[in-house]
Amino acid sequence: MLLIHCPYCEEERPELEFRHAGEAHVARPAEISVESDEAFEGYFFIRTNPRGIAYERWRHIHGCGRFFNAVRDTVSDRFFTTYKAGGKKPDAAKFAGAATDGKDKG
Repeated sequence: MLLIHCPYCEEERPELEFRHAGEAHVARPAEISVESDEAFEGYFFIRTNPRGIAYERWRHIHGCGRFFNAVRDTVSDRFFTTYKAGGKKPDAAKFAGAATDGKDKG
């Protein structure tokens, strides 16, 4: 079982207490009612699906109930860091050396 650190509760809790909430740092258009269909589709439906480091939103549903962001390796499922919603996006280069190349090193 994964342990995920909640930056609000300031403790690690079992993954069952959390829910994935999609990609982090997706900017909402300022005036969504005037967006073209293509731009709306891009905002609402199109997301990156990287192999390796991903920025994600999570919610601590069985704890504080708050949303937060995480940097996670999608190959190994390793969480590098979590940080409060609205916080500065960490530089991916900081974690690139620690990310798995898809090969089992165990």
